[in-house]
Amino acid sequence: MEISFSYFWQQLLSNPALFVTILLTLGVIFVNGWTDAPNAIATCVSTRCLGVKKAIWMSAVFNFLGVFIMTQINSSVASTISNMVDFGTDTRSALIALCAALFSIVIYSVTASVFGIPTSESHSLIAGLTGSAIAIQGGIDGVNMDEWVKVLYGLVLSLILGFLTGWAVCKIITLICQGMDRRKTNFFFKNAQIFGAAAMSFMHGAQDGQKFIGVLFLAIAFSNGQNNVTGMVIPIWLMLLCSFVMGSGTSVGGEKIIKSVGMDMVKLEKYQGFSADLAGALCLLYSSVFGIPVSTTHTKTSAIMGVGAVKRLSAINFNIVKDMMLTWVFTFPGCGLISFIMAKIFMNIF
Repeated sequence: MEISFSYFWQQLLSNPALFVTILLTLGVIFVNGWTDAPNAIATCVSTRCLGVKKAIWMSAVFNFLGVFIMTQINSSVASTISNMVDFGTDTRSALIALCAALFSIVIYSVTASVFGIPTSESHSLIAGLTGSAIAIQGGIDGVNMDEWVKVLYGLVLSLILGFLTGWAVCKIITLICQGMDRRKTNFFFKNAQIFGAAAMSFMHGAQDGQKFIGVLFLAIAFSNGQNNVTGMVIPIWLMLLCSFVMGSGTSVGGEKIIKSVGMDMVKLEKYQGFSADLAGALCLLYSSVFGIPVSTTHTKTSAIMGVGAVKRLSAINFNIVKDMMLTWVFTFPGCGLISFIMAKIFMNIF
């Protein structure tokens, strides 16, 4: 079943709860483009390969392309997110709980971004959906553990695979370029890093765009009295909508996060920045192909740490790493608890 835009628009105008839920979902997508996407271009800016504004606009374009192209090739990440939780058979209450989950994600993410802390919108989304599902079902019956375990795989992949790939790519490049003219290699890696940042932005759109498409699908299904998305086909207009909103969010900025990830954590040279971008993009590509929802933030930052470790571990600013890790650790209980409370409040009010 494919949903036309005209049908979607009619549903939106006739169902206030759906209208608010879609508005909040688009708000979360915008916040994702604003707070999460800057991680993709942080190294490119920190090594002065591109200015902040140019890098942000480039990232916006490739985020757009990542959502649009990868969703048509393989939409398994969207399916994983849609099937991860069970909101029960009462689709009206389910739509209200979903609305509460999205509201909690906006609160959590915007608060963290004010302090320049790079959050994972992916894990905020997963925590928010899980908290609401537990609230509406009154227990963990609302969680599909078969799908949820993919999230745990994604968390491990984001951190371990990102670090190891970053280290391996940087080590190989260091060995290849050993003894070469530094000026020539800098010129090459300046251009190569722009390519790497574009690839990271593309894969960020491919991963995170699909996650939010999965949420939009849930909202549409609930408004039509369905409690799952089985048989629904992702229409091109929905891909374009998500792409445009995410790209708009990226164009707003994210300078604080660029500074935290690209400048404060590890002082990078151009070849190191390229290594981190290439490693991050490869990890995201692997995860997208196998339908594993991972965090772009975790993947990129762990790749940067892996690159920094090639020289020495002391090259990494572990104070910045500690702040990031604490934020990530608190995302699941923090955002999940906010979502649980908001879902209870919303269901009592509405």
